[in-house]
Amino acid sequence: MKEQFPVYDICTISDFKQEDILISRFAPYLQSHKNLALPHKHTFYHMVLFTEGAGTHAVDFTSFAVKPYQIYFMVPGQVHSWAFEGAVDGYIINFSVPFFQSFLLKQDYLDNFQFFDGTTNHAIINIPTELHRQIIYLFEAILHESELNLKLGLDMVKALMLQIFILIARLNTADAPKSTANYNYTLLRNFQKLTNQRFADLKLPKDYAELLYITPNHLNAICKDILGTSAGEVIRNRVILEAKRLLITLNLSVTQIAYNLNFTDSSYFTKFFKKYTGLTPEDFRKTL
Repeated sequence: MKEQFPVYDICTISDFKQEDILISRFAPYLQSHKNLALPHKHTFYHMVLFTEGAGTHAVDFTSFAVKPYQIYFMVPGQVHSWAFEGAVDGYIINFSVPFFQSFLLKQDYLDNFQFFDGTTNHAIINIPTELHRQIIYLFEAILHESELNLKLGLDMVKALMLQIFILIARLNTADAPKSTANYNYTLLRNFQKLTNQRFADLKLPKDYAELLYITPNHLNAICKDILGTSAGEVIRNRVILEAKRLLITLNLSVTQIAYNLNFTDSSYFTKFFKKYTGLTPEDFRKTL
């Protein structure tokens, strides 16, 4: 493990630096960027479709088996690593945060897609057989378009990518809670966005409920109904996730991490971390 945890921006691994996007078949990408198999972060969005291969890939410390016709999505800031077995191939698209902003009037349009909410279990999707040909066609069309350098070519790439996003989003429609009002689901998404932004300084459900203009009981009921967990646990899990991300960087001391997460002192942070993970921060580092 390196002292400085690697964080990659789109320019360090893209041949299209001025356009904020990288499009490639996966096998040559992996061959060119073998160091990306080690734990690292991205400052950009990351989408991979596997068409062949095996092994594991880990997103935010949760490991998944690699399977053909599995697609996964990552948002900026997530921790990621690979451990492949044998040959692996597919497609990869990396794109920057502002890539779609000049293309769409609604700059937060990607927030509509659950797989871009930063929640690990939403980001890994197995594509059903009936969609294999359509998904492959779209990825091939994106690759082809990126090689032609025609007028409005990047706009065509964006339009094709949006087709993929919409097709994948439709797969999750059946999984949405039928009895939950759209209003409550919107509140939950807003709560999750707020926890991603304010987890360091807001630690109590009542703080988030106030920002959402609802009562703490209402917020807790929404989380229990849709997620099966309490609002307090959602906040704690986000704090623990960030603590794990920071602990990978060995040149940050536990005291510095506790300070970054607004704990009163490192001993309180250590007790908190061990209570919910079963490991002290130092022991967690030894597992990496």
